[in-house]
Amino acid sequence: MTQRLIDAFDGIVCDLDGVVYRGRDAVPHAIAGLDGARRAGLRIAYATNNASRPPQEVRGQLSDLGLDLELRDVVTSSQAGAVHLAETLPAGATVLAIGGVGVAQALEEQGLRVVRAADVQEGGPEHGTHVEAVLQGLGTDVSWRDLAQAAFAIARGARWVATNVDTTLPTHQGLAPGNGALVGVVRHAVDVDPHVVGKPESPLYELAARVLDTAVPRTLAIGDRLDTDLAGAVRTRMPGLYVATGVSSPRDVALAGPDERPRYLAMDLRALLEPYVDVEADDTGAATCGGVRARLASGTLEVEGDGTPDERLRAVVAACWAGVDRGEDPAAVEQQVWDELAPDAH
Repeated sequence: MTQRLIDAFDGIVCDLDGVVYRGRDAVPHAIAGLDGARRAGLRIAYATNNASRPPQEVRGQLSDLGLDLELRDVVTSSQAGAVHLAETLPAGATVLAIGGVGVAQALEEQGLRVVRAADVQEGGPEHGTHVEAVLQGLGTDVSWRDLAQAAFAIARGARWVATNVDTTLPTHQGLAPGNGALVGVVRHAVDVDPHVVGKPESPLYELAARVLDTAVPRTLAIGDRLDTDLAGAVRTRMPGLYVATGVSSPRDVALAGPDERPRYLAMDLRALLEPYVDVEADDTGAATCGGVRARLASGTLEVEGDGTPDERLRAVVAACWAGVDRGEDPAAVEQQVWDELAPDAH
C-alpha cells in the first residue's frame, strides 16, 4: 500500500486518551493529523470508554485543543450501553444508573426511565420500584451503596450492562481503579456476568460506524492500547491503526498475539496524511519496509538497513509476528525488540 491512509477510508473512529491528548495537553501531531483527515472529507467519531463524562464535556475539551467537531461526533460507552438497552427493553423501561452524569444522560436520551441507588434503596422515594436493567459506568462518586443496589437489582433478575471493564484509569497522579474494578466488586455478589459494550467488545465501534454512516471495512479505528482499542477493532473486523503515543509500547505490539494485532502501525498521527509504506514478506520470514529489513529466527532478531521510524516499526513488528507464528519464543527476543524500537534507539 502506497496511498495515504486517509484515501483508503471513509471514516475514522478515534480513541482519546493517549491518542488525541494526555491529560490536558494534545499529543504531538494529533491535532494536525486529524484536522487534515477532516479537511480531506473523512468524518471522525471520537469514541471513549470513559462513561462518566457527557459528550458535551468531551466535545468542549477537544474543541479547546483545536479540533473542529460536532456534538454527535463524540461517542461514549454510556451511549453504547443505553442504545443496547433501548433496543432490548420495552419503551420507557426503568434502568438503575450507576456512575457519573454521562450514564444517566445517555439513558434519558434513549427514552428510558432513570433511577439512582438512593431512589430505590429502602426509604427512598422509589423504594420497591421494579428495575429492569442496570447500566454500570465509571463515576468518581460511586459508593458502596450504589454497588450494593446494583447487586440487589441484578440478583432479582435485572439485566446488567457494563460500559467497560478497564481495570485501571490513567490520571495525572498515576493509575486509579477503573470501572472494571467496580464491576468486579458487584460480580463478587452476583452469579452472572455483565454484558460489556465498551472496547474491546464490538458495540461501541459498531455504534460509532452507525453514527459515521460508514461500512465497517471502510472505517479506520485508531488507538494506543492493544487490549482495548486494537483488540476491539479486531473483534469488530474494523481495520486498526496503532500509534505509539500512549499505553502500549512498540515492544508490546511486536509481541502481541493475533487477537490484538492492528492492521496498520505508526509512531504518531502524521501517518494519516503520508503515503503508507507497507511491509513486504518473503519465504524466509523476513519483512521489508522501505529501507529496513527484519527477520526473527533461532531466537535472534536481525535488523538491517536505514529507514524512517515508521518503517522500522513496521518491519520489526511484522518479523516478530511471523516468527512467533512459526513457534519462536517471544521472550527470547524481548530485549532485542526493545533495543530496536525504543523511541531513542535510533
